Amino acid sequence: MKTSTSRRIGGLGAAVGFSIVAFAAAAQDPGVTDTTVKIGNIQPYSGPASAYSQIAKTSVAYVNMINETGGVCGRQVEFISYDDGYSPPKTVEQARKLVESDEVFLIFNSLGTPTNSAIHKYMNAKQVPQLFVATGASKWGDPDNFPWTMGWQPNYVAEARIYARYILDTKPDGKIGVLYQNDDYGKDYLNGLKDALGDKADEMIVSEQPYEVADPTVDSQVINIKAAGADVFVNITTPKFAAQAIKKAAEIGWQPLHILNSVSNSVGSVLKPAGFENAKEIISANYGKDPQDPQWADDEGMKKWHAFMDKYYPDGDKTSSFTVYGYGVTQTLEKVLKASCDDFTRAGVMKSAANMQDMTTDTALPGITMNTSEGDFYPIEQMQLMKFNGERWELFGDVIDGSAATN
Repeated sequence: MKTSTSRRIGGLGAAVGFSIVAFAAAAQDPGVTDTTVKIGNIQPYSGPASAYSQIAKTSVAYVNMINETGGVCGRQVEFISYDDGYSPPKTVEQARKLVESDEVFLIFNSLGTPTNSAIHKYMNAKQVPQLFVATGASKWGDPDNFPWTMGWQPNYVAEARIYARYILDTKPDGKIGVLYQNDDYGKDYLNGLKDALGDKADEMIVSEQPYEVADPTVDSQVINIKAAGADVFVNITTPKFAAQAIKKAAEIGWQPLHILNSVSNSVGSVLKPAGFENAKEIISANYGKDPQDPQWADDEGMKKWHAFMDKYYPDGDKTSSFTVYGYGVTQTLEKVLKASCDDFTRAGVMKSAANMQDMTTDTALPGITMNTSEGDFYPIEQMQLMKFNGERWELFGDVIDGSAATN
């Protein structure tokens, strides 16, 4: 996809006269008419995090399905998705374009911690929903100060504490090396890990190696962690760097207990490029079903996902957690929009988003439900650990409530 090209999805329905459109626009929030709703999206179709673009492409396909089956609240969805290259200044430019020029109703599932941070205050000052951001940074659950921003996936602090608990249970005398992105995303994971390790953190963590998004590789960081004597590797990276780190560890003959953050556990986008043989025995956590796991062969939700992929996104990667993620988060948006039909305003949508009760999606693991309130903007707070067997992920243990892990 060219950087300058937007994705506009959804028709305008029946022809509407200018005067009627003008009246509807005056009576309703920007981005909404009696027959349409504009949804904005910002994703890295290019740049170091471009592997995530599958999420937006899945959302585009899902919106096609929504429109073909009647839309939401009698409205067709026009989905406008722009590329920011995972660059915060570009994110600011694209957000302003969506809000002030395209006049979208809301911005949905914009991706990245540094990129969303760049527009956080702007979106709230404009009172435009920054809904279900594609990042698990803990800052997205602050309704008192940022009532127009809400996350979706489990927050990074809670996830890191789950990993810390696993390390303490299985390798209590381990020496931990941490590779992390040098921003709020990476630091959230690192802080969560340290918090859960408690008094043992200083003793157990023998190396902390940051990297910058603009770095070409993380090879030197991996070498440094091994040299520090680490036998536990906590890999807090986005897909490009995750694959590099997995490969490099294998190249230098290092076989630690390898824990990989969930944002990079895609089989198709990370583990396959890194080499399945190199990724064997890696530990991660998830809240969505693995499309390659045979236990979901007869699962009704995954049957719907497969049918969706076949019809609306036939070129999409059926081995990737990113297409599963894109389906699940867009289905959540659909449910929240439909719950807002009686108050189809920006405030009404945020009210519905803050009132999810045991909501789930076709692709969520059993036991994973979304619950929110006016004071709780963390929709998903449960995960289950899993290990890569060289071909696919295998779940183990119980579903863990991340909210409890953060107490």
